Amino acid sequence: MSQRIGLLGGTFDPIHYGHLRGALEAAECLGLDELRLIPSARPPHREQPGATAGQRLEMVRLAAQGGCGLRVDDRELQRDRPSYSVETLESLRSELGDTVTLYMILGWDAFGGLPGWHRWEELLELSNLVVLQRPDYDPELPEVLKDLLAARSVSDPAGANAKAGQIICLSQTPLAISATHIRQLVAADRSPRFLLPDAVLDYIENHGLYRP
Repeated sequence: MSQRIGLLGGTFDPIHYGHLRGALEAAECLGLDELRLIPSARPPHREQPGATAGQRLEMVRLAAQGGCGLRVDDRELQRDRPSYSVETLESLRSELGDTVTLYMILGWDAFGGLPGWHRWEELLELSNLVVLQRPDYDPELPEVLKDLLAARSVSDPAGANAKAGQIICLSQTPLAISATHIRQLVAADRSPRFLLPDAVLDYIENHGLYRP
């Protein structure tokens, strides 16, 4: 069997247990050999991060020390321009070859916004998409994505073996944790402990991040 690699990108400002739990559940359901956390440098769809690229990368590295097959990939931070997922997938395909099976993991919100992404229709030519769904959250999708799901979705993760082109929807443990809320707590001098790894919280406190 070919190597199965999951890819979870994000601003990670900061990384928290919502990110890590979703990554773990996807890795277990799909039998991934490796899961890469890919911090974005200048995400085109979001405001400027509160921490620098280097600080966010270090927090992701600290979080990944917990094991579970996590690996940190900093290729997007090497670009001096906005981060586009399709270019990241092209870079990985060029590096890893066509025999590796790639799974790009994203939340339901991000999936619903795909039509606004740069060259979004090419994503499925390079990878499979894994959409994490919360049982309590099921917003309406654009018609183009409904049609895409009807044509490309795989109901059983065990059957998601194509090198690219499939969409796998996985139910995710509902954790009401957001990086925005964590930053707000820190700014208000309140503790976000138990929402993110202790090593990441210690880094935030030691470097004075997200303070007014």
